[in-house]
Amino acid sequence: MISTWLPATNIQIIESVADWKHAVEISAQPLLAQGAINLGYINAIFNSHQELGPYYVLAPGLAMPHARPEQGAIKNGLS
Repeated sequence: MISTWLPATNIQIIESVADWKHAVEISAQPLLAQGAINLGYINAIFNSHQELGPYYVLAPGLAMPHARPEQGAIKNGLS
């Protein structure tokens, strides 16, 4: 099931980014292109970060930014 949500085409190796917002934007691009999310979802991640802080950091160097499904998620997906 994970390979359905996270196909190889959704995996990107980026050497560095300017900041966390840029990282979120880059990581969201495959999901936007596939119609799994809309731009409102990315904005909801930014808004949640402003309100709650980086709650999505799972471990050093590992994060899973996300928002509530009703904030722009259209179907399941990971990138």
